[in-house]
Amino acid sequence: MRGSGPKAASEHKIYRMGVLFPRTAAAYLGPIENEEPTMQNIRRSNERGYADHGWLKSFHTFSFADYYDPRHIEFGALRVINEDRVAAGAGFGTHGHRDMEIISYVLDGELAHKDSMGTGETIRPGDVQRMSAGRGVTHSEFNPSREKPVHFLQIWIQPNQKGVQPSYEQKHFPEAEKRGKLRLIASPDGANGSVSIHQDAKVYAGLLDGDEQVELAIAADRQVYLHVARGKVTANGNVLNAGDALALTDTAALSLTDGHGAEVIVFDLQRASGVRQ
Repeated sequence: MRGSGPKAASEHKIYRMGVLFPRTAAAYLGPIENEEPTMQNIRRSNERGYADHGWLKSFHTFSFADYYDPRHIEFGALRVINEDRVAAGAGFGTHGHRDMEIISYVLDGELAHKDSMGTGETIRPGDVQRMSAGRGVTHSEFNPSREKPVHFLQIWIQPNQKGVQPSYEQKHFPEAEKRGKLRLIASPDGANGSVSIHQDAKVYAGLLDGDEQVELAIAADRQVYLHVARGKVTANGNVLNAGDALALTDTAALSLTDGHGAEVIVFDLQRASGVRQ
């Protein structure tokens, strides 16, 4: 798990809902009450958790490491969206994961990856990396540049199968395939050349400018989470800026318009209730 450096593994002792909490924070964790989701919920960029470790600056959409918010633990199977900026020449040392689908999406710069499966790859803008941790894997991530930081999204999706064989996949999705549309980048069956994940979830990436419009139908047993990676876009009538997000339940469609250098990630997820009220 990515923490604040080598000390993080010894300081974080309490594990809950996929997150390691320090003892001081864990002492205040009461029981989590299940709340009925509203039809539409906006999560502004400045409402996210934030950690500045010098070499790493990270925004947390959901509770992660030292950041805990009982209102923002997860959204369906979507467990983590961390917006990370790693300084030149810095990175995450070797650390372990288990039973999690981990997707890395680079916005700027490069990210070098090595793991216990023997994989050694560099991820660049347009690339999507998927690592299924399964019954256990260790890896490291490093910014190989001596001059510029790497800016990327770290995404965790909880799997629907535990203890699977760890595996790695990486694919490139050209800008033209995302321009003015939502390009499927991850799915349970690797449809349309997407990377495959162990969960009934679909992940899309899109680029929108000017008059470009996109609509995604939402089935009655599904819910959608939109994250604006950069730029500005109007989603179902709401103006969203970089870092903002929109969660949709009991909603028939996601409509995206009026993009200004917008890059979005959209998660189509199974609803626990399976019934639209």
